[in-house]
This record gives sequence, C-alpha cells and structure tokens, in this order.
Amino acid sequence: MPDIVTITFNPCIDKSCSIDALVPDRKLRCTDFVNEPGGGGVNVARAITKLGGEAHAIFLAGGYPGNLLQQLLRGEGVPFIAIETDQDTRENMMVTDRSTGLQYRFVTAGNAIPEKYWKECLDIVAGLDKLSYLVVSGSLQPGFPPDLFGRLARIASQKEARLVLDVPAESILDHPVTGAYLLKPNLGELSMLAGKEQLNGTEIAGAARALIAHNTAEVILVSMGAAGALLVTRENAEHFIAPPVKRVSTVGAGDSMVAGTVLYLHEGKSLREAVRYGIACGTAATLNTGTQLCTRGEADQLYRYISDIPNLAYASGDILLPF
Repeated sequence: MPDIVTITFNPCIDKSCSIDALVPDRKLRCTDFVNEPGGGGVNVARAITKLGGEAHAIFLAGGYPGNLLQQLLRGEGVPFIAIETDQDTRENMMVTDRSTGLQYRFVTAGNAIPEKYWKECLDIVAGLDKLSYLVVSGSLQPGFPPDLFGRLARIASQKEARLVLDVPAESILDHPVTGAYLLKPNLGELSMLAGKEQLNGTEIAGAARALIAHNTAEVILVSMGAAGALLVTRENAEHFIAPPVKRVSTVGAGDSMVAGTVLYLHEGKSLREAVRYGIACGTAATLNTGTQLCTRGEADQLYRYISDIPNLAYASGDILLPF
C-alpha cells in the first residue's frame, strides 16, 4: 500500500453528454454518454494518479455500475480495493446545453449500506501496514454510525497518519468528528456548520477557528471557487487567490484541489505551498469537460502563475468573493 489512501463510501458512475438545447416535452437527441468513475475519494485518487503520484482508492461497489466503476479505474491505472456489496453503485448524469453553455447535474443519493460492508472497509484500513494520509471524501448513504468519522480518526491516529476530510456539512453535523488533520468545506458548508445562512468577511475565519477550537481539525481549508481559498490554522488565516480562467465544468474541482494539496504535503512541501498547488489543480479541473479532473501539465503551469501572486494576509477581512 502507498502512503496515501482514499475512502469513498458512496462512489458513482458519472455519465455526461451534451444536447443542442434543453427543452421540455420533446425527444432530445444527445451525444453518446461518456462514463467516468466518480465519488469524492475515487476522484482524489484519480487526480493524484494524473498528477504523477500514487494513491490507493478503497470504496464500496455493487451491481453492474460497481463492476463498471472498477473497470474504468483499471483503465486509468488507479490501484484500488473494492468492497463488493449487495447494493448497486449509484449513477449520476451531467447534461450540457450547447445553446447556453449551461450544465445540468442530476445526482442520486445512493442506497443504504448494511453494517457489514462499511465495517469491512474500516477493517481494511485498520489492517494497512503503512499509511501517511487517509482521505475520506464524498457523501454518505443512510445507515452509517454517528461515530464513523471518529472511528476513522482513531485509526489514523493509531497509525500516525493524517486524516483529511472533504464531506458534506450535513454529514459532519449528523456524524461529529474530532481529531482530523485537515477539513475542506466550501463556503456554503462552512456557513452551515456555523449555523448561518451566509458568512462574510472576518466571519469566515472566525467560523473556521471555532471548528479548530472544538478539535474538529488542525487545519481548515475553505474553498471559495473563483475567489480561491482561505487557509485557517490556530495561528494564521491567509487568503490565496485563484488564477482567472474560462471555466468549462466545475465537476471534480474540489476533489482535484484536495488531491494537489495532499500530494504536495506528502512530498514534504509546506502547507502554504500545498494549498497553492491544490488551488492550481482545482482550477485546472475546471478547464476540462465532465469529470476529467486536472492534468499535471495544466496544474503545474497554473501553479507557477499562482506562485507569482502574493497571498493576502487575512487581517482586514477583505476576501474577494465572486458575488
């Protein structure tokens, strides 16, 4: 096993196509569907592979979609351990309207997973010989225990590994966690965790520091789309600017950001360098269609560009939000 392992409890097949125009009550002719592996941790492992690194993906898979998921990952050269379940892996659909350039995303929730399958997943992680980073990313189906993330945090701690979480805010509200190394909410998720509709200015860093004070994580990395990201630790808060690009699709951008950040941390880079590279990877993912994620060439080029832009010391609370 490599030093980086990702876990995806609710993976998927992402199907994408395009049409001339999205109109109701008509038979719409679309392009052939493109099938790609999906789900947070799966995408993080895929992106790390595309960046020249190595990460093992551990995930639950079932039925024909689960078999297709494994076949697609083999085609991309991503090493994995699939835990076969009696529930079909979910399928999502993305449709691009060529007349407007707008993308419509149809996302399914996934079926409840019996206890024996998620327990097997935790047992596999607990049995790993070598582990530096454990990345848990993506949504949860019904049926998981309230202390799921706590169990993973304890496993990571026992192995002296860093736990990285990129899960929906409602998952953390329903399944509280302590002891993670890094938590990556987006601005909306951080607002939900703070119990507010919207956060602005210094409220953003304040909400992140509240999570740190409650030992949710040592580092909070708030992704803010075109506005870049806010890195918050117990000592500092810094706003990193994203490079301006013409976006094609934002699907997988957050997963690519996590992948770049974790890969650079694993390579011994500083937290600030890792965040810059993560932003470059997340931005690179928006240049591609579907869930193709980032490419190393584009990510490296954007990273060189970002490295020439000074980050903003978060003192005044002036964050350049894109709205």
